[in-house]
Formats: sequence, structure tokens, C-alpha cells
Amino acid sequence: MPMFRAAAFFTLAIALALPGCKIIKTPTAEEAAEAASGGFNPDRQVAEIWDRKVIPFLEKRAGPFQEVSSLTASDLDAAAAKYGHKEKDGTAPWTFAAKVAGTIIKAETKSRAAYLDTDVDGDGKADVRIQIGPVIKGTAIRDSLDFVNFNEFKNQIQWAEFGKAFNIHVNGLTLEKLSREGLEGKKVQALGAYPLPSTGQPALLTPATITIGG
Repeated sequence: MPMFRAAAFFTLAIALALPGCKIIKTPTAEEAAEAASGGFNPDRQVAEIWDRKVIPFLEKRAGPFQEVSSLTASDLDAAAAKYGHKEKDGTAPWTFAAKVAGTIIKAETKSRAAYLDTDVDGDGKADVRIQIGPVIKGTAIRDSLDFVNFNEFKNQIQWAEFGKAFNIHVNGLTLEKLSREGLEGKKVQALGAYPLPSTGQPALLTPATITIGG
């Protein structure tokens, strides 16, 4: 009988304690990573501003590629003031917002850093190289925006991850859906940004939006 009373008491104690228990949700990998980084989530940050700020900014800031390219060659300061942006600190080059409308004369789709060499003036030669990923070189979209800056981030690593997040976002949103077959000879339109190229090198444009074939 004493053993029975002890078991009953133990069972009652468990029953009384249960209402006070709280089930804690196991965090996802993304939530855990965000918590570990003090709330820094570059993919979410980019997604939140993409339609609301990034695309409207580029649409307003960008000029036709021929016009932007011509002005950078003749008057870099004027081109920078009208179409460009760069961080005040550091050694990053000027990055320019531009709209491309032309014909694809070469499509490199075997590489993971795929691209479209595009003729915009009808002379049959490539004037600009449009990146179509999935590997996208540089951080041109981030670097073209005047409403984000390095000082808003904890360190250089976060700033770099933020820049990479733009590439990841546009790749998942648009680029990975593009056809990779029969591209040469087709028309292409793109809105994006490119860093000032070295002399003799084609401009390397990262598109924020792109349409091929109409």
C-alpha cells in the first residue's frame, strides 16, 4: 500500500507540472544562422527591398547602354553623376546603371559563369557582356545602389555577403529560368549594372531584369 501511495503521488506531481511546460519550436537552419549572426540575413534583406526599391531605382537611374558607355569615355565625371555610384570609402570602381537592347552574337552557356555577348549598335560586334549565371561575377547590383552603404554593416564579411545575395536573388528569380538553347541571333533586353571596365575590355553587366526573344 505505501508503494501504491508513492506511485500515485508521483503521477499527480507530473500531471500538475505538465500545464506549465512549454514546447519550444526547433529553429530552422536559416533561423539558427540568423540568430548566430545577430539577426543578419542578407537573402531576406535583399528580397524585402528588391521590388520596392532596387528595381524602381535602376529603372530611374539607368540610361541606354550606348549613351552611358559613350559618356564614360568622354566625360567620366558627368557619367558618374548621371548614371554611376561608388562607395566614398575604399577603392571600388564606379558602377553604372544601364539598359541594354541588342542582339545576342555569342552565347556561352557551357560555363557556370555563362554570358551573352551582345551587339547594341548593329555592327555585328559585341558591345556588352550580360551575365546569366548561375555564377555571377562581382557585386554590380549592390554597388550601383546609392541607398545602401558599407557603414550600415558590421564588417567587410557582411558587406560581401550582402552583395552576393543580390546575385543569388536575381539568379533564382529570373536567370535560372532562361532557356540555354538557340540564343544566338535573338534579341535581348536587360536592365542592370556594370563596373567601369578596363580599357579594351567589354562591360560586364549583371542584369536585374532580362527578356530574350521579345
